[in-house]
Amino acid sequence: MNRVIVVDGKEVEVPQDYTLLQACEAAGAEVPRFCFHDRLSIAGNCRMCLVEVKGGPPKPAASCAMNVRDLRPGPNGEAPEVFTKTPMVKKAREGVMEFLLINHPLDCPICDQGGECDLQDQAMAYGVDASRFSENKRAVENKYIGPLVKTIMTRCIHCTRCVRFTTEVCGVADLGLIGRGEDAEITSYLEQALSSEMQGNVVDLCPVGALTHKPYAFQARPWEMAKTESIDVMDAVGSAIRVDTRGREVMRVLPRLNEAVNEEWISDKTRYITDGLKTQRLDRPYARVDGKLKPVSWGEAFAIIAEKVKAAAPEKIGALAGQFASVEEMFALKGLMDALSVPNIDCRHPDSPLDPAKGRASYLFNSTIAGIEEAGAILLVGTDPRKEAPVLNARIRKRYTRGDVTIGVIGQAGDLTYPYNYLGAGPETLASLIDHGKAKAEKPMVIVGQGALNRADGAEVLALAAKVANTVGAVTEDWNGFNVLHTEAAQVGGLDIGFVPGEGGKATGAMLEPGAMDVLFLLGVDEVEVPEGAFVVYQGTHGDRGAHRADVILPGAAYPEKSGTYVNTEGRVQMGERAAFPPGEAREDWAILRALSAQLGAALPYDSLGALRAALYAAHPHMAAIDQIAEGDKSAVEALAGGSTKTGSDAFHNAITDFYLTNPIARASATMAECSALAKARTAEAAE
Repeated sequence: MNRVIVVDGKEVEVPQDYTLLQACEAAGAEVPRFCFHDRLSIAGNCRMCLVEVKGGPPKPAASCAMNVRDLRPGPNGEAPEVFTKTPMVKKAREGVMEFLLINHPLDCPICDQGGECDLQDQAMAYGVDASRFSENKRAVENKYIGPLVKTIMTRCIHCTRCVRFTTEVCGVADLGLIGRGEDAEITSYLEQALSSEMQGNVVDLCPVGALTHKPYAFQARPWEMAKTESIDVMDAVGSAIRVDTRGREVMRVLPRLNEAVNEEWISDKTRYITDGLKTQRLDRPYARVDGKLKPVSWGEAFAIIAEKVKAAAPEKIGALAGQFASVEEMFALKGLMDALSVPNIDCRHPDSPLDPAKGRASYLFNSTIAGIEEAGAILLVGTDPRKEAPVLNARIRKRYTRGDVTIGVIGQAGDLTYPYNYLGAGPETLASLIDHGKAKAEKPMVIVGQGALNRADGAEVLALAAKVANTVGAVTEDWNGFNVLHTEAAQVGGLDIGFVPGEGGKATGAMLEPGAMDVLFLLGVDEVEVPEGAFVVYQGTHGDRGAHRADVILPGAAYPEKSGTYVNTEGRVQMGERAAFPPGEAREDWAILRALSAQLGAALPYDSLGALRAALYAAHPHMAAIDQIAEGDKSAVEALAGGSTKTGSDAFHNAITDFYLTNPIARASATMAECSALAKARTAEAAE
């Protein structure tokens, strides 16, 4: 129910449960604040958001802690009035700012938050030019809270945003406020490292320089950097990010607002992986000569590949796409393989049952990420979303905090940051749910992870999960609660464009059999073991497993160094823009494939990224609808449910065990290595 109020003489209609601060913002009035945040509970402890309420007490009111429904109408039933610019409000805000600055150190020139500091901005706008306090400033010891967040606690103004974020959004009670008055301090329990995979967000929330990024400390100032909006590829969620660069170097990654996907949070791997972009990079072509990799020119590398390809039969050539491959380069590689009459292409795990022929709804997160907030019951099958998609896990926790939801887990038990019912470890437990009948909850949801699918009986598990979804009422006319949670950014895009074996072609598992292939193209593939015997062409960015096994290395561009399309786990088409340039002689991947195709006598019919995209959009029209989701047909889930459900009895194992080291960029990052070691030590300690 809405209510009309008057803000600074302007009439506005707002919901009754709005705070005065939100109502003022809706009316276009600016209200300063430090402790209030739209996504956190109300603390009301900074008092910066004071406003004057007509007919209220003869003192300013904290607008963040007072609701519109609490306002009284005028004596003749007039709409309540609120003022944000009266002399009373101005004087009160100046007083609050003066109090906040009593103990705040004067170290803006050396503070990493300089230029992005709420206190700086609001002191300029709402403060006064002098202080009446001459006492010595209070000093507080800095706290150790892990390798990612640096603390200078003398700057802290006790807004408690960090405490509320870790407790409410992350679901880990790592931070708290101890002491009272001048002795109040924010600290972690026994000064231990924070355990959340999303802890870096506390720096974005901190309105002063008390919490800053430890890996980024003293590296750059915000006004020095070019800012590029892009998409994260560390998992399949497709979080909206901003990449800040100085010259050719990526300095940091920050979140962008996208209510439908990541709200305004990103994971620590997304944020702190930037040092991995600078180390162990491939910056020139290499070829294996006498058992050792030697630098060669592009022409020499292409000539060696051409010789091997021409000597091999098409059925003995294969191509695999890795987790960071954009849709454009997979489309180009598929086009090249088609021109060479090669049917052996794949972008999936060796045992994955996912297949575009089964329909798009058979491999998408159909209810969408935002749809999690509508679910009345959630069943997690063979997945640990806290490690596989921390931002999506935070959305599940957000749904839990609203209450009236049942969460069940089949697979490995672990700390998911919210309570759940542990139902069992494997397919037998899943099968038992078929007898369960229709769920009592509205809009039930089944989330199937890669740990349940990437196994010998994956196809049967997928069919069983679809059958359970149909039985419990997760697939209805207006709701599709059958969801597949992917872990790799390239997976859905690859399935969408049909980067799977053609007629008579071999899948990933068959291609990796000893002697199966004479020539194998790896497009950023580092997570598989290639047997001896095959001639391996590796196109990628880092000197990781794929490069160690390669016979020819073609240096490509990392995700911030190219413009590319990615499709996230829910089927949302997203565009990542280029923020920097690849090092040395490295080139964008589609351009490498275009140049190679000419050398192989099968030139691809496009010479620019625009022409490539035109061909892509002609073949797959939904790829042109950026930030849109082309829904899968629900009948695909019903068809899946009709398949064989004779599974094995082995328990499900999660696809990701070490969140911090899942890809070549992460394995090249010293920051991620430190976080991984800390997480392992914490797990070992808990096991004791």
